[in-house]
Parts: sequence; structure tokens; C-alpha cells
Amino acid sequence: MRKYFITGLLILVPLAITAWVLNLVISTMDQSLLFVPERWQPRTLFGFNIPGLGTLLTVVIIFLTGLLTNNLVGNYVLRVWEKLLKRIPLVNSLYSSVKQVSDTLLSSSGNAFRKAVMIPYPHQNSYTIAFLTGTPGGDVKNHLVGDYVSVYVPTTPNPTSGFFLMMARKDVVELDMTVDAALKYIVSMGVVAPEDVSPTIALPDSVTKQSELSA
Repeated sequence: MRKYFITGLLILVPLAITAWVLNLVISTMDQSLLFVPERWQPRTLFGFNIPGLGTLLTVVIIFLTGLLTNNLVGNYVLRVWEKLLKRIPLVNSLYSSVKQVSDTLLSSSGNAFRKAVMIPYPHQNSYTIAFLTGTPGGDVKNHLVGDYVSVYVPTTPNPTSGFFLMMARKDVVELDMTVDAALKYIVSMGVVAPEDVSPTIALPDSVTKQSELSA
């Protein structure tokens, strides 16, 4: 009886969570219909609401925005719009920060979250999964001795929160693992382990010495 109950949970819980997330996303995107004039609302035209219509409208708006800004006229309008926003003190700081983060995370030319790594954290004898996000810059780099990289350490089971660390490159182990596989490993708290592969990158000296001592 207990075995069947657990099996049922393993099947239904992922489905329920997936359905809940999809419902939350669709409900949020459907709010875009609030910007449509009342006379063009589905309830006014047809007498009832159409679930998902706002989601479709949002996708179309995003697509058209990308399409228009990829030509000279749209690109010019975008630059003018950004110049106007940058003249507003508070809006300038907020918009610039959000745009920089979104460009880093979403741009195809960006390097954020492109590589899963293993780092010693929170101390030398324990390790966790992290993601490369770049290299330290600005005045921060001037105070670091040696070669450092920036990493993001997500928390479990919610990877949207975490810690930003600057680690010595020699202590960072690049993993032969996709970002998706690493995220599954983190979210599942280590239950969903990645497939075994042959190591292709040498471990840091600290890891090698620890292994030799254990042997």
C-alpha cells in the first residue's frame, strides 16, 4: 500500500506543480488584456472570457517588438526611448540595471549560466554546484590577486535565490554537465543525479590532495 501511494505521489506531484506554474504564467500574461479598450474585450464582443487570449497577445507583442527593433527605424526609436528614460534620475538607475541583467541572461552572445562548475563552498572540505557568470571587473579586479571568476551559487530547492561569489579560477572545476542537468540536480537536492561521465578536466590541487589523504 505504501509503495503504491509513493509511486502515485511521484507521478502526480510533478504534474500538479507543472500545471500550477503554467496556470500562474498564463494568468499573469492574460492581464495584458487590461490594456485593451473595453469595447474590444472578449467579454464585450462574445459575452465570455477566452482563457489564454492574453497570453497569445503577449507573445505577439514580444515578437513584434523584437521584429521592429531589428530594423533601422525601430532601432532608432529604441535608442531615442532609452535616452529619454536615462534623463529621469530614478528611472535611469532602475532601467539601466534591469537592462544590463536581462541582456546578460537572455542575450545569445552572453556568457551567463553557460557553464556548470563545482566549487569548494562553504569551506574547503565541502563542494557545491555553481554557474559561471563572468569575470570580476572595475575596481574590484584591482583588489584581487591572481585569476578570478564570478560564479552564482543557487540555493536548494529554489535556484532563483543564491549567492554571488568571486573564486580563484584554480579552485573552480568545470563540469561536463549541461546547465539544465545541473539545475535538476540542484532542485532535486541531489536526488536526480546526472549520468556518469569520464572526467575531462583536472580537479584543483586542494581536491587532489584531499583525495590522496583519504586514500
